[in-house]
Amino acid sequence: MIFIILISGSYLFGSIPFGLLIAKAKGKDLRSIGSGNIGATNVARALGRRWAYLCFLLDVMKGLVPMLATRPFAIPLSTDSYPERVVVLWLWLLVGCAAVVGHIFPIYLKFKGGKGVATSLGVALGLWPYYTICASFALAIWAVVVLIWRYVSLASIVASIAFPIILLLAIILSPDWDFVSLWPLLITASAIPLMVIIRHRENIKRLIAGTENKILK
Repeated sequence: MIFIILISGSYLFGSIPFGLLIAKAKGKDLRSIGSGNIGATNVARALGRRWAYLCFLLDVMKGLVPMLATRPFAIPLSTDSYPERVVVLWLWLLVGCAAVVGHIFPIYLKFKGGKGVATSLGVALGLWPYYTICASFALAIWAVVVLIWRYVSLASIVASIAFPIILLLAIILSPDWDFVSLWPLLITASAIPLMVIIRHRENIKRLIAGTENKILK
């Protein structure tokens, strides 16, 4: 029952359109500006980088807060033996996935939301140590791609694809990380690139055509 409450609450929290609310508070309709997306990149176009940073942070928190709220309930149960440990891990992941789904398909906006990258990052940072460590490396890759090519969309795609690869290498190389117990992490991490690519399909078309907007000009 507690996990049902956490999953439901995570979806509702993830559905909060912080970017849209920030823009509305400044007298602008984010849906009618730039790409029309409610994420930080479009907030930067509408209001500047300072507000974009705030939006990005709040979108990350939509994934991080539910994961941290679930941790006290998940950690004691995760000490159980297999398969109970796998079940608890799945439930914890479902809480995070609910936040991402809420951001992409928010109930408050008739299920038309953002791309879920920042919220996915928050989910990853909140699942210590497995996702947190790997997400830190993926975030570094994201930053390098942005600095070199100046495309946020390209950086998001590359970092999301790198994330499950980093996780797999970490499981293989770490003697304390057991694949038998951690396979749900790999399945969820492998679904992230697919989600990101689908949500960035218009950006991919613009990247191929050479018309995608750059940042840091």
